[in-house]
Amino acid sequence: MDRAQPRRSTRSSRAGIGTAASACAGALFLALLVLPLLSLLIRTPPADLARRLSSPVVTEALTLSLITTTASTLAIVILGLPVVYLLAMREFPGKRFLEVVIDMPMVLPPTVAGVGLLLAFGRTGLAGRALAALGITVPFTTLAVVLAQMFVAGPFLINTVRAGFEEVDPRYLNAAATLRASPAYTFLHVVLPLSYPALFAGAAMTWARALGEFGATITFAGNLPGRTQTMPLAVYIALESNLDVAVALSVILLLVSFSLLLALRSIRHTVRG
Repeated sequence: MDRAQPRRSTRSSRAGIGTAASACAGALFLALLVLPLLSLLIRTPPADLARRLSSPVVTEALTLSLITTTASTLAIVILGLPVVYLLAMREFPGKRFLEVVIDMPMVLPPTVAGVGLLLAFGRTGLAGRALAALGITVPFTTLAVVLAQMFVAGPFLINTVRAGFEEVDPRYLNAAATLRASPAYTFLHVVLPLSYPALFAGAAMTWARALGEFGATITFAGNLPGRTQTMPLAVYIALESNLDVAVALSVILLLVSFSLLLALRSIRHTVRG
């Protein structure tokens, strides 16, 4: 009994030290996340933020961001869902290679993505020559903003919705096959309705990622006010001349992103409950 007591004390001491170290590490990590956000909010009074919202620069950049982000998200959903269905429901040669290609935009530096888009859709690019022959110019246009957002944000929809498709109970798919339902009917009337939460989550994350896109946009679309200058680009330009404007724009983006993520979490909680 006398020997067991010191051992228990030693274990308790080690457990206490481990708990304290974990708490300190967690607190440091949370501080790293919270302090920058808190600094932005403290720096901009609500009255100043409301005044900045009426500025033509902010209005143009915010409007363009909302339009292009919504357009790119819708395009990704429409074009990406068949790809998601293929990856989730089928096995085929080259599937792993395709998965890597889809994930590449998430690990590429944004400027590299912009250069790739410029070489692909520029006047002498792989697709740009054909488009130029049709009189279509993509770089440094609003369309370029949408394409840049689609390139960097697409993987978020693919991966999120794919997880939802893969969670569909195979019994429903087998029942549809027994009733000789076509793949298109099964997708529209079985898989898609059962995956609505994942689809919504993927679309929301895609929209949020597109809203914050910067590097590929400025490289491929430029920074033309009213045409290609989205909110992140406006923040960058304002930072060089007027810190208060840059902070106000950053707070607006912060509030929009926070509201979207909060709504997404609330909807997920409601669906699961």
